[in-house]
Amino acid sequence: MQRIGFIAYPNFQVLSLCTVSVFECANMLAPEPQYDLHMLSETGGTIRTSSGLTLETEKFDETEFDSLIVLGTLVDKPTFSPGLISYVRNAPSRSRRVASICTGALVLAEAGLLENRRVTTHWAYAPYFREHFPNVNLEEDRIFIVDGSIWTSAGCTACIDLALAMVEKDAGSELARAVSRDLVMYHRRAGGQSQHSTLLELEPKSDRIQRALNYARCNLQTALTVDQLAEAAHLSPRQFSRAFQQETGQSPAKAIENLRIEVARLMVEQGTHSIDIIARETGFGGRDRMRRAFVRRFGQAPQEIRRESRVS
Repeated sequence: MQRIGFIAYPNFQVLSLCTVSVFECANMLAPEPQYDLHMLSETGGTIRTSSGLTLETEKFDETEFDSLIVLGTLVDKPTFSPGLISYVRNAPSRSRRVASICTGALVLAEAGLLENRRVTTHWAYAPYFREHFPNVNLEEDRIFIVDGSIWTSAGCTACIDLALAMVEKDAGSELARAVSRDLVMYHRRAGGQSQHSTLLELEPKSDRIQRALNYARCNLQTALTVDQLAEAAHLSPRQFSRAFQQETGQSPAKAIENLRIEVARLMVEQGTHSIDIIARETGFGGRDRMRRAFVRRFGQAPQEIRRESRVS
């Protein structure tokens, strides 16, 4: 059985603890329990979260863990105690892998564990992170990143994806999928997926424009003309184009391309289909057109992104 330690500190964000449910479900669904879970802190005893809830913890000692996971915080410009930093600095000597959730990456960086490594954290803290840790290769537009024995995740719900990846690494994809189903997850995201959602960023104000976007998302394999989208919104093409631009700040053509790219990238990272099939299913028509769109958006061709996803 693998021992996992969750490292807490005052004002950590309670949502970080949703990772516990992933390992708990893995224990329930596996033929025999896989994980032994421990809550740790510098002082031991009760630790208060940022929401006011409390957590009972064990005091740091020399116990060895298979994995140590630093919880995140949403405190602006957080500070961490010397005892916490010292314990995390020595974590690689007592555990096989060290991970962070959200801004827990700041603890790892301050402890010197992230020098010249690829890491991620919550996008809102990226400027602060870059200012204080310029020698770390921060990739803010990622759900989670694995660089050797160091695992880092983005904003708090991304820690579920990171924990599922750990379960898959430890016990296989079948158990990870079973845990996803048990947690009623719509989709388990690959680590390279963007933290940002095109549909969320558009945020139309009216139901009509939202209806058109939903129609587009379900029919990406088609040409998706303005006339089609306008019909889905029950507007004339001229009214639709004007309303779409006003409500989203983008033209319909630009928004649809962003949707195509978002879905295509997810399919590329999953590696289930060939590049030609993905290009056809997402409405690019051919791999060359999709490749040009990927290079414009990501600076990489689909094949490069797929290779990176496989390595991760």
